[in-house]
Amino acid sequence: MSPRSLSAARLRPLLGAALDSSPAYRGLADALRLLVADGRIPAGTRLPSERDLTTALGVSRTTVSRAYAELRDRGYLESRQGSGSVVVLPGEAAGRRSGGPLQPTSDQLDGPVIDLTCASMSAPPGTVAAYERALEQLPRYLAGTGYHPLGLLALREALAADFTARGLPTDAEQVMVTSGALAGVAIAARALLSPGDRVMLESPTYPNALETLSRSGARPVALPIGAEGWDLDTAEATLRQTAPRAAYLVPDFHNPTGALMPQEQRARLGRALGQTRTVAIVDETLVELAHDPGLVMPAPLAAHHARTVTVGGASKTFWGGLRVGWLRAPRDLMPSLVTARLTLDLGSPVMEQLVLLDLLGHRDTILEARREAVVTTRDALVGDLASQLPDWRFTVPQGGLCLWAELPEALSTPLTVAADRRGVVLAPGSQFAVDGGMERFLRIPFTGHSPEVVTDAVQRIALAWQDAVTSRPSGRRRPPLVA
Repeated sequence: MSPRSLSAARLRPLLGAALDSSPAYRGLADALRLLVADGRIPAGTRLPSERDLTTALGVSRTTVSRAYAELRDRGYLESRQGSGSVVVLPGEAAGRRSGGPLQPTSDQLDGPVIDLTCASMSAPPGTVAAYERALEQLPRYLAGTGYHPLGLLALREALAADFTARGLPTDAEQVMVTSGALAGVAIAARALLSPGDRVMLESPTYPNALETLSRSGARPVALPIGAEGWDLDTAEATLRQTAPRAAYLVPDFHNPTGALMPQEQRARLGRALGQTRTVAIVDETLVELAHDPGLVMPAPLAAHHARTVTVGGASKTFWGGLRVGWLRAPRDLMPSLVTARLTLDLGSPVMEQLVLLDLLGHRDTILEARREAVVTTRDALVGDLASQLPDWRFTVPQGGLCLWAELPEALSTPLTVAADRRGVVLAPGSQFAVDGGMERFLRIPFTGHSPEVVTDAVQRIALAWQDAVTSRPSGRRRPPLVA
């Protein structure tokens, strides 16, 4: 297959003011490198010939020749016989996870492995540029120790402003930057819980949070939830009967069901939490991923219940590789949260905090592109499931990154075993259950892959479903990493 081509006329507006740098060839090379690194020029693309680009840019042939030569030296360009100058990425591709329990168990796979355990996306265009701008800011922090248990003040101020704009007045002293959202949950658990304390969690729920809370010694109490949302009568009764010390909740595009809690339910739940003096640990990692940009989001649950620790992170909106999250809490809880944090780590990396601060300044542009990609792949998944597995039931969510599918039979685990053998890695519904069960359900992320790959995956899942129904395959299988 011949490589795709990028004409000089299409490339010129992408370069911006690259030629204003001195020397011009270096500015051109750097601009092209960023376009490649950020994915705006995909690997395998044939760049314009030196002659065509020279004419389009109005520069000397030497400028373009030296720029291309520098890209070759740095591993971003290859000259191929009959194909011209083709974009490549230096080093080996490392986008997908591999090894251990994340790979299928069979050596006989129908094509490459498709991992459907991660509800996340690759880094957005502009990430490399954000790192480079952050690197320019880094020297001002090098004279200090590098330990910032609360996080950089500028980032905390930006996060506090976001909460305030969403209807939850906040200042920087109420915000702590953490090493990811899950680290925020761990900090809250260590600060607020003692062994034996009850914690109410939606069931299904995010498995890593369940494990984190359980390892803190908490006793999980299940609050059933479906794709249609929360039963507030059941929630109130559960709170009255168990009086949990804390409640871990995901009201914004719930993981895994995708449900969004309405404003009136948040107010009612906030009152119920207050009556039992239950501290809420609210996970907002998906709050910015509405599929319709016109959707009016409810105010944070913390606006209805003051004793709330709100946890967020950069992994879903931006990139999991940043490993930066945050928590927002009432002032009187902050001292115990800081003390707990210091028993886990001494702060998040300064460089990544600066990168996140930069990306927050470009959030609207990033989210627009994210939504378009997510909705395109979601629609492909919905159509493929309707075609290949018409007896599977699901609700198309208003936001988030996955579907929660109900199967005709309770065969989620046998299905994942059969899917392994066909080169698709899935997490069974039981992995999301608080107290067992959920074998009739399966979480299917619609991110991280193109619509074409999703179509391939659903075709394989349909075959695996036939295997599960007819032969009930079994086998020892370590639970896959779920994100």
